[in-house]
Amino acid sequence: MKKNLAKKKRIWIPATILIIIISLRIALPFILKSYVNKTLANIPNYYGQVADIDISLIRGAYVIKGLYLNKVDAKSQIPFLDFKQTDISIQWKSLINGEIVSEIVMNEPSFTYVFEDHKSTNNQNTQEAEVEDWSKALTNLVPIDINRLKINNGKLAFVEVTTDPTIDLQLNTISLEASNLRNIVREGDKLPSNLNASAVSIGNGTVTLNGNMDIIKSIPDIDISFSLKNADVTALNDFTKHYAGIDFSGGKFGVASEIAINDAYLKGYIKPILDDAKLIGKEDKFLNSLWEGFVGFFKFVVKNQKENTIATKVPIEGDLSNVKTKIFPTITNIFKNAWIKAYENISDESIEFKDASK
Repeated sequence: MKKNLAKKKRIWIPATILIIIISLRIALPFILKSYVNKTLANIPNYYGQVADIDISLIRGAYVIKGLYLNKVDAKSQIPFLDFKQTDISIQWKSLINGEIVSEIVMNEPSFTYVFEDHKSTNNQNTQEAEVEDWSKALTNLVPIDINRLKINNGKLAFVEVTTDPTIDLQLNTISLEASNLRNIVREGDKLPSNLNASAVSIGNGTVTLNGNMDIIKSIPDIDISFSLKNADVTALNDFTKHYAGIDFSGGKFGVASEIAINDAYLKGYIKPILDDAKLIGKEDKFLNSLWEGFVGFFKFVVKNQKENTIATKVPIEGDLSNVKTKIFPTITNIFKNAWIKAYENISDESIEFKDASK
């Protein structure tokens, strides 16, 4: 009798444990989905939800599908955040260094800032608080520190729907990878985290972003370069016509920039460039003639005649509580481009991390 009882225990105890594990595995996606939806619902002034969550116990991962977030009082129906699929998993290779961290791979994430949905928040402190609320909530969805972030086919857009025509400025097919964010590997004084990104702008311009960071600090150290090349300037017409009353009939535009932040001190520049740009003036004949005369003089003065470019270099320097542009160098750089040297549409490699020291 005792032997039979012992035999039954040997069968039922493992069977019960197995049933519990299977039940938890079945229930876990629903539990996580409820948790994530509750977290999104508790963000002040925003609402959101997820469509589904998949679990992969073998990889130590879960996949969030169809996450979106929008303002409660949004006038449009365009989601503020729309993440098609986000894979959150343990970064196994970091275990070799004795660290438990995570990596995130985001497929087709979309960030769309609709001006009319956010302009009601006029107070700067309120805006900053809202950003902190939703960004902290999303970060809390990841149970352990993030060490690697990868974005595939992302989109970033600024939209103003009440203008005629609608203003829609976009970066598409964003590819981004940021690694070693938690400083798992560190070599001397070199900034430990790597950042590389590319995208396509409106006007089919080529966008690149490369650099190194140390985001562990309360104010991160950064050494990055950015460039936008060969974009069709006519793609800006909706924006420039609304805000400046002008259209471009042809030409290219670009931007090059380098930024370094060292112990909360920033140094860098932004270099906007117009290449072989042709302007169409205002519709009124008198104003059109006046405008064309002004533009003709302006282009003669500031355009490099050999390279046919209009460009300037805007230096930026200061501590992060008082970043300011230098107006006089900006003006002199316009004339330097016109008569001394045409700026190329690439970063100058003139800003180094050590340059940002106070």
